[in-house]
Amino acid sequence: MIPVERQRKILTLLKNQEVVSISELVDLFNVSHMTIRRDIEKLEAIGKVSSVSGGVQLARNIHIELSHDIKITQFATEKEQIGKLASSIIAPNMTIYLDAGTTTLEIAHQITQRNDLLIITNDFAISAFLMANSSNDIYHTGGKVDRQNQSTVGSKVADFLLSMNIDIAFISTSSWNLKGLSTPNEEKVIVKQAIAKSSKAVCLVSDTSKYGKIAAFHALDMERIDTIITDSGLPESAFNELKDKGIDILTT
Repeated sequence: MIPVERQRKILTLLKNQEVVSISELVDLFNVSHMTIRRDIEKLEAIGKVSSVSGGVQLARNIHIELSHDIKITQFATEKEQIGKLASSIIAPNMTIYLDAGTTTLEIAHQITQRNDLLIITNDFAISAFLMANSSNDIYHTGGKVDRQNQSTVGSKVADFLLSMNIDIAFISTSSWNLKGLSTPNEEKVIVKQAIAKSSKAVCLVSDTSKYGKIAAFHALDMERIDTIITDSGLPESAFNELKDKGIDILTT
């Protein structure tokens, strides 16, 4: 059986059961573990499936992004640990970007004692927190207001970011996989792309609950990411594939 036909059968099988194990697919197709893993990697790279521990499932589509008030209550421990680890890689006198999000807000919580940074953000909660608790220089991007996420989006944000020279950008996302970052909000795409162009280094900060999800608008190829900071829940197959792409992965 040629790979394309086998991959088509894997997708058909997943429509009838939520998760299929690697061992089950090996027995079904009478091929090696390595062959099945290559099939899964190809399907994952085009956003059809996502790896789970010991197996695979269909990619989970998201159509709306949760509000800031809801997100701040979810996976609080994982976000705090990611924030601590992310703050530890910020060198003295850097210009950094904190993308809108509750994980990046945790990074802000960790750098209040510093006074050597220039911090750029499009997030109102982050800028308000830093104004009250930090003596670092702060720039807000301005732009069209996204009330749900307490941030700004669109071309004005992108124009501002393209005028800056950023040492490291900490990017958040509601959904990511081996292909890259996606979003249900089209106006966030231009912002993510501007961040990548303006920054010497791009660091994705995200807990693994968002891995394997996909939204309507592709925002950024995974190849544009230099480092991923996440928790220990990333599937081993995804971890290895990302490492093969040359991405550094730091886990809490």
